[in-house]
Parts: sequence; structure tokens; C-alpha cells
Amino acid sequence: MVDFTFKEKYTYEDLLEIMRILRCPEGCVWDREQDHKSIRRSFIEETYEAVEAIDNDDPVLLQEELGDVLLQVVFHAQIEAEAGRFTMDDVADGICKKMIYRHPHVFGSVEVKNSDEVLTNWDALKQKEKHQKSTTETLESVARSLPGLIRAEKVQHKAAKVGFDWDEISGALDKVREETAEVARAIDGDGDPSEELGDLLFAVVNVARFLKTDPEDAINRTTDKFIRRFAQVEQAAKDAGRSLSEMSLAEMDALWDAAKQKEHE
Repeated sequence: MVDFTFKEKYTYEDLLEIMRILRCPEGCVWDREQDHKSIRRSFIEETYEAVEAIDNDDPVLLQEELGDVLLQVVFHAQIEAEAGRFTMDDVADGICKKMIYRHPHVFGSVEVKNSDEVLTNWDALKQKEKHQKSTTETLESVARSLPGLIRAEKVQHKAAKVGFDWDEISGALDKVREETAEVARAIDGDGDPSEELGDLLFAVVNVARFLKTDPEDAINRTTDKFIRRFAQVEQAAKDAGRSLSEMSLAEMDALWDAAKQKEHE
């Protein structure tokens, strides 16, 4: 039994102490075995679960999921503290200094008229802070670990800031048509289908950007719609005493069209 004081209500400092105990020789064997890479996926999953709580407008679940995200932050910081490189206090110190530096209109004498100017200043300060001397360097700084659609949108947005963009959405739509044709040609043997498909997805993201639509949100809503309609198709087949595996594609398409029509009624 480790030396620990049980409380009715714990604090952030208690969380740091719990993580230290879990990683100590008398703590948990599993927690001691972990490193940054072994818990990397957990970090991603917990973040997405917090986002889902936000999407569902569930404050009770959000409180829990934010705790799970915070645990991951503390876990990584404790690993580094044991290695003698930095502590959780260093993490807090770094983000505090960053927020102060990037808000000169709050902590300094800079004046801004609106949110757009705040974001413009933020980008300029970030570029200076990271010693980025070219737009290419700002594009390269967008994390490869981001979901592909989000990364594509961020890169396009940064390029657009220096004028590398169509004047209107029609140009982006024409590019989608062009890339669609190139995918078809690649499938017929003229080109790399995977590469051309990537070009098409990148072009579609550009259309989403012009529409001010989050491409990740758009594809998730469509995926949800697909699942919802598929459930109706499966239920309709069940009501008819059939299973989907024994039905033809034409029969399933008919049920799909009926489900689609029902949603539009």
C-alpha cells in the first residue's frame, strides 16, 4: 500500500501525485511500462471522445472526457519528468508565455478592431516565433498526424492567405471535374489511381473551404446518413423475411431508394 491521502474532492495537484505514484516502483506495473509511443493512440482516442461530447452537447460527459484528456497530458509530462527533460510546470509555463506573447492586444499595447485582426496578428506572431521565413515553411509545419481532410484544409487556407487561390468557387469546382476525369483515366491504366484519388480528395476539400464547411464534419454527417439508411434497408429486408446476403444489388438499391425517399417526405 502506497502512502496516499484519500479525499472527498481531489485537485489538479492530486492528479500529478497520483500519476507519480502510478509510475513509481511501488505503483502500477502497466503504467510503468508505458512510453510516449505506447499511449499515443490513447491520447488521440480520448481527444476524439471529448469532441464527441461537445458534438452531443453533453456537459456531464464532457467533464469526464476532459479529465481523460488531461490524464494523457499528465502521463506524457510525467514520463519526461522521470527522464529529467521537463515537468508539468514547464508545460504550463510554456503555454502561459505563448498566450501572453500571442495576445499583445490584451497583455500589451497593440490595438485591434475585430477578430480578423486578432487572427492576422496571431499568424504573424506564430510565424516569427517558429522562425518561419517562407510560406512553404508554414505549410510544412501543419502536422502530418492530423486527419487528412483537416490537414488538407489547413494547408489550403495558409496558401490562400498569400493569394494562391481561385477568385471564386467555380474554379474549385472545375478542378474537381478535372481530377475526377483523371481518376477515371488512371483506373483505365493511364496513371496512378491512388495518387489521382488523392488529388480528387484535395480538390473536394478546396470546395468545402469555399463553402466554409468543415470537410471532416461533412464526411461524418454523410457517414451517419449512410448508416441510418442502411439500417432502414436491413430492417425492410427483415420485414420481408429476407436477409441482405441473399438479395441482389438491384433489390437492395430499391430498398435504399425507398429509405431515401422516406427521409425526404
